[in-house]
Amino acid sequence: MSIITITSDWNVDDFYLGAVKGSILSRCPDVRIIDISNQIPPFNVSLAAFRLRHSYRHFPSGTIHIIAVNSEISDGRPHIALKANGHFFIGNDNGLFGLLLDNDPDEVVAIQEKNTGTFPELTAFASAACKIALSGSLSDLGSSYDGLYKQVPMLPTIEESVINGSVIYIDSYKNIITNISLELFEQIGKGRLFEIFVQSNHYRINRLNNKYGDSSPGEMLALFNSLGLLEIAINRGNASELLNLALNSSIRIKFK
Repeated sequence: MSIITITSDWNVDDFYLGAVKGSILSRCPDVRIIDISNQIPPFNVSLAAFRLRHSYRHFPSGTIHIIAVNSEISDGRPHIALKANGHFFIGNDNGLFGLLLDNDPDEVVAIQEKNTGTFPELTAFASAACKIALSGSLSDLGSSYDGLYKQVPMLPTIEESVINGSVIYIDSYKNIITNISLELFEQIGKGRLFEIFVQSNHYRINRLNNKYGDSSPGEMLALFNSLGLLEIAINRGNASELLNLALNSSIRIKFK
């Protein structure tokens, strides 16, 4: 049984999600449809890429991922389907795939589908997903496409004994996830003592937790999470609001 996932910027209370699922099942009734996230802020390809990037790898090889965010064709960039890391992806060539994938995809095609209108997921995306589910390939979807537009992810900057990072995600517990990886922390830190400056010099952390419970309730903490990224949290608290942090807020690590 093929699996098709959906990541969208539709509100779960709207009709779009139900309509697309119905369109898929009318074409290929034996597939299984899984929602990854349907509450992406409108047109926010960065957040869509982050959520899908850290989800799709846990699905079986051959899974088909529909990305219904900022999906209307613009500036001559087509709807595309691609294969990468054993998975298939369908979406608009809006830069998202540069944020989603570490390497170039194995294959990219421009989807040939007429009359997609303002709701391409209902027609072109549903049709493409079912064709892939039936054939296991991109060969029936269109012609090869080599003009893939890639947005570049925001990376930390490095000075002597300092890493300057930023907030790239706020989870449902209002914990702060940064773009500072454990690998970079160990490479620059070399086992030295450190201080983490959160937003300004007012908030400082000088140790890493293994888990949230290593700190008392209400205490600010830092740890490297399951993604291998530095996370700032307040145990049983709301870090983003209490520390006045938002996307792109600065996080600095200074090694002694």
